Amino acid sequence: MKIAILGFGSVGKGLARIINEKNLGIIITAVGDSKSGIIDNKGLDICKILDNKEKTGLCGDMKITPELILNSADYDVLVEVTPTNADTGQPALEYIKYALSKGKSVVTSNKGPIALEYSNLLKIAEENKCFLRFEAAVCGAIPIIHALEHGLAGNNIKRIYGVFNGTCNYILTRMSDEKLTYQQALLEARELGYAEADPTYDIKGIDAAIKLVILANTILGFHKTLDDVDITGIDNIPSDALQLAGEDEKTIRLIGEIDVENEKLRVSPRILLKNHTLVVQDTLNAVTAETDLAGNVTLIGKGAGSVETASSIISDLLFIRECNGRRY
Repeated sequence: MKIAILGFGSVGKGLARIINEKNLGIIITAVGDSKSGIIDNKGLDICKILDNKEKTGLCGDMKITPELILNSADYDVLVEVTPTNADTGQPALEYIKYALSKGKSVVTSNKGPIALEYSNLLKIAEENKCFLRFEAAVCGAIPIIHALEHGLAGNNIKRIYGVFNGTCNYILTRMSDEKLTYQQALLEARELGYAEADPTYDIKGIDAAIKLVILANTILGFHKTLDDVDITGIDNIPSDALQLAGEDEKTIRLIGEIDVENEKLRVSPRILLKNHTLVVQDTLNAVTAETDLAGNVTLIGKGAGSVETASSIISDLLFIRECNGRRY
């Protein structure tokens, strides 16, 4: 299987390292970042590219654009891991559409295009007999899409709820355990790299809401947008709220929930018992699916990180290769 990677930040580099280290039968023929690109249809020297990226900030030649990679590289699957734009999905949306229209399968960690145009993208993929996979777009290393789509096939899903954002979970954990203020915990999260310089998407609950939209539309067949989600973030939670909850052996977590019967999506801080299944520590994610046959099924794991997210991307790549006996 030959792949082209668009996006060479944390996730893209992590994926390249893993493919370079493991004998997975995957050949990287092209890599592009926001400023440069490189193509070798026989297979790239990944160590050289990673070293160049570290030293110069570029993965290749500044004359090689994503458009050139999409048109000129020899690849079976496009791996699209550029930064998320929740408002327009661009430029990732156009990259994905173009690849699918040419019969190239796509694996992406990008939440924007999937949340905004899943139905349209799926239609393009089906018309061109290729695959669209996006496990890494929701909860990093946790195989939540596969579990809901395949592992729980035949179940009626009544509710999906859980901790979908590791940054918020880290902040709330530190506020509860160490009695830090919100600002202190946020500063610590930034220093450790858990929070972006602009953490708005995380702390306002937008990131969790986008993930709910993706699950609702792709697994449950809804047609929801971000505007359909009732969102309350964690930025206005006072420290004493967590301390008061702690006195009753409770704590607060940011919970995203899909009420399937009523087609309601909500993200908000909730008070939970400290021994509740969803009270996970630090940057972990935890998601429960409430079903008619299997009961409550909870998945817990790392919701972010270069290697962790790359794990889900590789899972999708191998799924595509093996699906229906199709081999590259």
